[in-house]
Amino acid sequence: MKNRLGILVVCLFCQIVLGQNSSRKPLHGQVTNSKLGIESGYVMNINANVRTFIGSGGLFDIMAKPKDTLLFTGLAFQAKKVVLTEKDCSDVLFVIQLDLANNQLKEVVVRKDLKVKSLDKNTQKYVDMQFEDDKQSTAKNIAMYSDQTIKYGTDFVRIFKDVKKILTKNKDEVKPEVIDDMAFVQYSRANFTTDFFTKTLGLKNDEIDLFLMYCSNDPESKRHLKPEEKFELMDFMVNKNKEFQKANVAEK
Repeated sequence: MKNRLGILVVCLFCQIVLGQNSSRKPLHGQVTNSKLGIESGYVMNINANVRTFIGSGGLFDIMAKPKDTLLFTGLAFQAKKVVLTEKDCSDVLFVIQLDLANNQLKEVVVRKDLKVKSLDKNTQKYVDMQFEDDKQSTAKNIAMYSDQTIKYGTDFVRIFKDVKKILTKNKDEVKPEVIDDMAFVQYSRANFTTDFFTKTLGLKNDEIDLFLMYCSNDPESKRHLKPEEKFELMDFMVNKNKEFQKANVAEK
């Protein structure tokens, strides 16, 4: 009796799995760029946990259905995430435009001990500074009657402006910081060496961005972006890599 019950449970499980897979149909797609033909890269369906290669002419085939999330990554173009619509899945050829990878230097890093001060910003503090008279200053006639102004008196207008600036700054700091997928990829690239991805995680060079995009889709990835939480982020990536490695590779 127990054996029959076990067989029945297995059969029901198989039917559920087959039913989910049957709802997905082959999606014929092509990645394009106006300046350069794309001949390589990866496409991953996060919901179906399957990935495939981008072949000649930018063509690819993958199992998908509406509302599935596809990740596109490659060495020649910038990574991109797309949520499929009904129209995308019904098209004979799903075409997506990708931007070329920008490898130009975006910023210049200088030594930490190199500090350059300028008078371009926050010059009000120099206006508020008090100076004593010297030989070159205009002489003040103390014998004449006073104009009723207090030397070095309190500037209430200046105080009001400073308080308003502080309150406005604190109000802006309350807004939560939004980290998009590409910002997470760049942050991880900058804080972890290539050896960590290739040797520790066992990824290929052209799989790193795909893996990071896969991680960024999990909200947990945005919770460990502080410098003191680097080990927590590393542990998250190690665990996420186990899921990533289980993704089926669809052969063309």
